[in-house]
Amino acid sequence: MASKINKGEILAKFFDDGEYTALFADGAVSAACGYAAGQQAYAVYQNGEAVTVKDVEKNIKVLEMAAQTGCPVVTFYNSVGAKLAEGLDVLTATAKLNAQIAKVSGVIPQVAVVLGVCGGTSALSAANADVCIMAEGAELFFTAPFTSAAKGDKVANAGTAAAAAKAGVATIVAADASEAAEKAAHIVGLLPANNLTGPAIFEFEQPVAALTAGAEPAKAAAAVVDKDSAVELFAGFGTSVYTAFATVGGNAVGVVATGKTLCHNCVAKASRFVRLCDAFSVPVITIVNTEGFVPSATDDIAGGIREAARLAATYADATTAKVTVLAGKAVGPVYTALAAADLRIAVEGCVVSALEPSAAVSVLYKDEIDASDNIIAATKAKAAAYTAEVCSAANAVASGAADMTCDAANVRASVVAALELLSTKRAARLPKKHGNMAL
Repeated sequence: MASKINKGEILAKFFDDGEYTALFADGAVSAACGYAAGQQAYAVYQNGEAVTVKDVEKNIKVLEMAAQTGCPVVTFYNSVGAKLAEGLDVLTATAKLNAQIAKVSGVIPQVAVVLGVCGGTSALSAANADVCIMAEGAELFFTAPFTSAAKGDKVANAGTAAAAAKAGVATIVAADASEAAEKAAHIVGLLPANNLTGPAIFEFEQPVAALTAGAEPAKAAAAVVDKDSAVELFAGFGTSVYTAFATVGGNAVGVVATGKTLCHNCVAKASRFVRLCDAFSVPVITIVNTEGFVPSATDDIAGGIREAARLAATYADATTAKVTVLAGKAVGPVYTALAAADLRIAVEGCVVSALEPSAAVSVLYKDEIDASDNIIAATKAKAAAYTAEVCSAANAVASGAADMTCDAANVRASVVAALELLSTKRAARLPKKHGNMAL
């Protein structure tokens, strides 16, 4: 894989007009700085060789410089691992690198681009980036697939980009190394340079179609954001939730759109994405149309309750501008988790309820339903009336569960207006070391 990757070509794809300034002497690791998508950025590049202590120190130095100058860092991973002859010294150096990655996390965007082999401690570093892009044909693993197979643990596609995407590690999968570099530049352009600056402004076109009832998550998002502006993240993981960077009115936003039911992976995906947006004050638009968390004891045991608690805490803790569009069903705990927003827009025809209407009426009108000749028909009739009277968009506003209503054709206009209202939002958290949400 390493021999097929040309450093000059990759950096030329990443930096605007292929122009950049080289930093440090060439070796297993080198670095450069320049502009990517109009944003000043640093790049760290591995050439496929074993990494030495001095190589790791270059990476640390770039992260320090980037934090001081407020610039994103993109690391191109391709290495056979650490140079074993340097023993514990290189292990200590990689521990310092991991500490530096954590130190500047949330201060400057970090993008990992896996072009070749990325194993062991390098995989740890790549997975800790804000966005991890993998080229098809690249490898990312803790345990080399052939080693695992020799021990009887043989898994199809282990270590591949597809496996990393399914595991929620690879944020984006690109066709090849060149496309991966281009996608990295695009992400750098969408994100603010650091946590103290605002996002860039882009030219835009209006979306082609308006929001329709029951639209799939990606189509629901496309009806709200600028035409062809969405860049989906984590497409291979938690597929009942759609997450993407996009623009609305030319301003960068993060979009979360829900599917029918939300499993623990879907919820973990949404939490991680919202936390990324919040770190760099990227506004979050959440489009809610879901029957709720997966009604499954198996999913609860797999982490469903923990991840749902994490989701609720992440939304509540986020200080970035948050707009929730109640586009369809939003019932019970899922409303609690996703509607922790500055402005909540209830779309006419949505259902906002503390309990599924059919279950609610079976409790509220039990005697009346039991006395009817046809219990099923009576339950349906009561549920329909309850939905229209109690769970409507208008009642959501009247009861304080939403802040404004609109029809489906005007959802985008309402979102644009909400973002304009929140464009000057200032919020501070209570003094504390950090929260203790369910991670």
